[in-house]
Amino acid sequence: MFSDKIYKHFFSELSKHFFIVLFALSAVVWAVQSVNFLDLIVEDGHSVFLYLKYSFLNVVKILTKFIPLSFLISIIMTIEKFDGDNELMALWTAGLSKIKIINFFFKVSILVTLLQLFLACIVNPLVLNHSRSLIKSSDINFVTGTIKTNQFNDTVAGLTIFVEEKSDDGYFKNIFIRELVRDESKLLKLNGDKSVSNLTIFAKKAKLIEASDSLLVLEKGTIHSEQKGGKVKVINFEKTKLNLSGMKTKSITQAKVQETTSKTLIDCFFNNDQKNSINCPAKKKYEVLAEINRRFGMPLYIPFISLLCSFLLINREESKFGGFFKYLYGGIALTTLITAEILVRYSGLSYYYSLVYYLFPLVFIPILYLEILRKFSFRT
Repeated sequence: MFSDKIYKHFFSELSKHFFIVLFALSAVVWAVQSVNFLDLIVEDGHSVFLYLKYSFLNVVKILTKFIPLSFLISIIMTIEKFDGDNELMALWTAGLSKIKIINFFFKVSILVTLLQLFLACIVNPLVLNHSRSLIKSSDINFVTGTIKTNQFNDTVAGLTIFVEEKSDDGYFKNIFIRELVRDESKLLKLNGDKSVSNLTIFAKKAKLIEASDSLLVLEKGTIHSEQKGGKVKVINFEKTKLNLSGMKTKSITQAKVQETTSKTLIDCFFNNDQKNSINCPAKKKYEVLAEINRRFGMPLYIPFISLLCSFLLINREESKFGGFFKYLYGGIALTTLITAEILVRYSGLSYYYSLVYYLFPLVFIPILYLEILRKFSFRT
């Protein structure tokens, strides 16, 4: 009964510190990222509501990233609190074994590991993919929403638009449009015809048809279109229509590796037929492997750092340099996390790097635990 109350007390303090640190760190990073997401409004013309929804959906990604660091800090804060209040000394005097406390921290670390695996492998990709879908399905008019006068606007990939002036009656004056595509796809449809590509258009005036917001009526201008063989055809016109339907801003792209489900990533990596799909380009194979390692490998370092933090239980009376070693092991745990975060970015470069990334915590966890048993087994 006594030990159960102690464990509940430890768990309560550890959980409190963990969630405070996790949400504090995430709030700071989320605030910074939210400023960057303002481009959704300023550059791409999306609504404020979509911006807010997109920003909040990215909270899951931030939370997932900070779980290991938050757990490390929470263990240090919990041990230091109990040590500072002399509660640890009272527990050792009452006969509570340090190994039991170490085992308690290790069991909690397993729960935190499972939490991060769940978020990183299942929840986070689904949420990020949903946030991408929000932008794709957003009904915006990039011309009226994002075109600024007297500057080149390249909101849409492959398309550059320049407008000298926008009058109060809705007319664009002295408009320049340049389409540049490197494949068979055409961004623009001139009078419903997609047979012409790589257009350069100059027009004195232009106006969107209010009924559709997808037809741009151009007046008094010229069209320069590239023909087969590199020839350029020039057409003068009094009035023509440019179909803007299906235009996508730069923020609307195919799903990134981070937004792809874990099952799809694994299928992509092991199944050759998937490597040229929209989510798994062959040229990004190393990114796919690195993302798999991040989702499945990074959580394995959480139990490892919990064991490193166990050395914080060393009393100053037990060792001449006890106080120094407490900070040393805390620093080693922090360095391990930072190193793991850096190395995972390069782990996809070869199978050897990936193997080392997984083996390091799996090999050193039992070694470290045996060292803990040797050091603490016969101490109160």
